[in-house]
Amino acid sequence: MKKCIVVSDSFKGTLSSQEICTLAAQRLEAYFPGCEVVRIPVADGGEGTVACFHEACGGTLVSVPVSGPYGEAITAEYLQLPGGQAVIEMASAAGLPQVEDRKDPCKTTTYGVGQLIRHAVEAGNRNILLGLGGSCTNDGGCGCAAALGVQFLRADGSDFVPVGGTLSEVADIDTKEAEKLLVGVSLTAMCDIDNPLYGPTGAAYVFAPQKGADEATVVFLDGQLRALAGVIEAKLGCSVAALPGAGAAGGLGAGMVAFLGAQLRPGIEAVLDLVRFDARLDGCDLVLTGEGQLDTQSVRGKVISGVAKHAKEKSVPVVAIVGGVLPEVEDLCDDPALGLTAVFSINRQAMDFAQSRYASRENYTYTLNSILRLLRAAETK
Repeated sequence: MKKCIVVSDSFKGTLSSQEICTLAAQRLEAYFPGCEVVRIPVADGGEGTVACFHEACGGTLVSVPVSGPYGEAITAEYLQLPGGQAVIEMASAAGLPQVEDRKDPCKTTTYGVGQLIRHAVEAGNRNILLGLGGSCTNDGGCGCAAALGVQFLRADGSDFVPVGGTLSEVADIDTKEAEKLLVGVSLTAMCDIDNPLYGPTGAAYVFAPQKGADEATVVFLDGQLRALAGVIEAKLGCSVAALPGAGAAGGLGAGMVAFLGAQLRPGIEAVLDLVRFDARLDGCDLVLTGEGQLDTQSVRGKVISGVAKHAKEKSVPVVAIVGGVLPEVEDLCDDPALGLTAVFSINRQAMDFAQSRYASRENYTYTLNSILRLLRAAETK
């Protein structure tokens, strides 16, 4: 084997994408000395997205003083890439780790996310990639939009920055200043979920509980998002409520589209484009990919399906190493449209995740060694 690409998602709570790429590179060198190993760590748009892109693409990290989830002064950073491209993760300015035990999606804001975007735009970037994930907010992206010049007006004409608990106070929206700022700028939001803005599968019902909302607060927040969607449709003439991914990051997905003219894309597609994955497939003998669990979401725009689809177009075999495999997807390799060659679970014993998580590195190494021994044996026969 002369060339192998390692492009794996993290195993949540056990192995980071960077750790997996490093480990795989070490084992490939041991079994196939001289093999060119291309490491492409990927993240789902949440915490760690910028770090993954930095490792895969290089570039410069830019630190910016911004407002945190409660308006406090914090420092966040984005990745500056050549050619006027910038990568931002919203979690760096409005992420769950920043609020710790102060969770309250009725009061937290995405204003700092907008400040990061503004800094990148004013620095001359014309292509902005924003990762949606890991948020502590439910403000429909209003804070982010306000930092970029969008005005939110109450019925009495006063302007304010809405948060999750005050969205119903929005009576009018003025986007003119943001439109001027963003002339010639392409905004792309990475989104790996297809949840709508509101309803049983929307931002509040599905994600707000992990942000500190109890049952009554979930219902309240859902109503606030419904009210915002109504004003967006009435004043801006666009309907984003049912848009797949609108509910991402507390409705930031909807806000990015409605207020800022952004495009929502599956995270893995944006990643593969930016790292020039198709070009890197030239001369490649094998692609190693993976994620924590192979399930029905894996074939709906997640890492494994995206990688396999692109590799299939160049007839490069794809092997997925995963934490677990759910029964309903055991036959994925039989689907010729997917392009997945083989799947291996690292679980060697019937063990609860609470225990097995501590052996993830050992189990991953064991599984990868077995695969590489088999490939070496087949190659030398």
